[in-house]
Amino acid sequence: MNFKASSIDDLSAISKQIIENFSSEKVFAFYGSMGAGKTTLIKEICKTLGVSDNVTSPTFAIVNQYTDNTNKPIFHFDFYRIKKLSEAYDLGYEDYFYGGNYCLIEWPELIEELLPLSFVKVSIIEENNERTIIVEQVNNKYHDFSRSNIC
Repeated sequence: MNFKASSIDDLSAISKQIIENFSSEKVFAFYGSMGAGKTTLIKEICKTLGVSDNVTSPTFAIVNQYTDNTNKPIFHFDFYRIKKLSEAYDLGYEDYFYGGNYCLIEWPELIEELLPLSFVKVSIIEENNERTIIVEQVNNKYHDFSRSNIC
């Protein structure tokens, strides 16, 4: 799915379509350059999911927890400052990514091999004050067990 956003006002409708079209998925990985609008789109997705908390980038905390309108947790990650994968292990990423709750991840390329088998990739490309948002279902290449020697 591709979307064009020429203003912040377009993000509400886009976030609704993303959640509707990928309703069975819980892990969303947001790719884009610094300032592309990852956090802004995540704020709109959180609104769509019924979050009334103040949504901010967890740049220093790595993860923020919000609550939706049914009292379920939503986790917002920012791995920008992570130096090594062991930091994600120490955080207990598996409990989050495989816990069945929404996980909205900024800078996933830094921990890509830890992402679950299936997730939604949201790429934000900025050009001429307009954003192209590409949303696609991904089967994580790091989980290709077909080449494994496990019996």
